[in-house]
Amino acid sequence: MSLLPHLGHGVGLRTVHYPQVLDGTARADWFELISENFMIQGGRPLQILEKARELAPIVFHGVSLNLGGIDPLRQDYLAELDLLIRHFAPAWVSDHLCWGAIGGHFAHDLLPLPYTEETVRHVAARIRHVQDRLGRRILVENVSSYISYSISSMPEWSFLSAVAEEADCGILLDINNIYVSAVNHGFSPIEYLCKVPAERVGQIHLAGHSSQGDLLIDTHDHPVPATVWRLYREALRKFGAVSTLVEWDDQIPSFDELIAEAHHAREIEGEVLSASSISA
Repeated sequence: MSLLPHLGHGVGLRTVHYPQVLDGTARADWFELISENFMIQGGRPLQILEKARELAPIVFHGVSLNLGGIDPLRQDYLAELDLLIRHFAPAWVSDHLCWGAIGGHFAHDLLPLPYTEETVRHVAARIRHVQDRLGRRILVENVSSYISYSISSMPEWSFLSAVAEEADCGILLDINNIYVSAVNHGFSPIEYLCKVPAERVGQIHLAGHSSQGDLLIDTHDHPVPATVWRLYREALRKFGAVSTLVEWDDQIPSFDELIAEAHHAREIEGEVLSASSISA
C-alpha cells in the first residue's frame, strides 16, 4: 500500500460543516466522506461533494458494505459506488471489517466477527469480489468490539492481518478502536500495533470515546483523549507517516475546533518522525 499518497491530516466532513465548504473556508489537508450519503442521482449533497474536492483531496468511507455478512453482496450497491468513484475520483475507498446486516435487515451498527480461519477465507473472498468489481484495492477498518466469540481461534490483530493478506487489500487502522477494544477485552494495544503489517496500513483514524463504568464505547463525540494520542505516537514509530483523519460524529464542534485536532495530529507526527530521524 506504499503507492497510496500521503495526504497529511484530514477530517471527516459532516453536514454541520457544509456551509464552510460552500463558502470555501473549510480548509483541511483532505476530507473523508461517508460513501452512502452521496450515492444518489443529484441534489445538494453532490454539489457539496463537487465543492469539497475543489478544496482538497477526498476519500470515500463506507458503512454498509457488510463485508463480514452472509447475505450476498449487493450488486446494485456496488454499481452505485462504482459510478460515484468514477465521477469523483477519490484517492481511495474504505469500509469496515465487520458484519451489519442479515436477511436484508440492517442492524445499523458495525458488529465484530469471530476470529477464525473460516471467517478469514469468507471475508477475504468477499473483499476480492468488491475489489474486482471496483477495479481497485480498498482499505478495511478494524472496529471497536464489546463482545467476543468463544469459537475465535486467534487474536484480532492476527485476524486483521490474515484478511488483508488473503484479500490483498489495505488496512485503515483505527487507533481509537484498538484502544477501546484493548480496554474492553484486556489485551495490549501495543502488541496489536506491533503485529499489524506496516506495508498494508494506508490510513489511520483518530477519535474520542465514552466510558460506561469498565466499558469503553466508540462514540466519536469527544476530542481525541490523551490515551489515544499516546497510542498514535506508537503507531507513528511503527508505521511512519500515514494519512491520518480525525472522526467526530456526535456533539460535533465548530470546524475550527475540529481542524485543530487535525493540526495536533500533524504536530505529533512531526515530533515523532523528527525524534526518529535523530535517533537513527
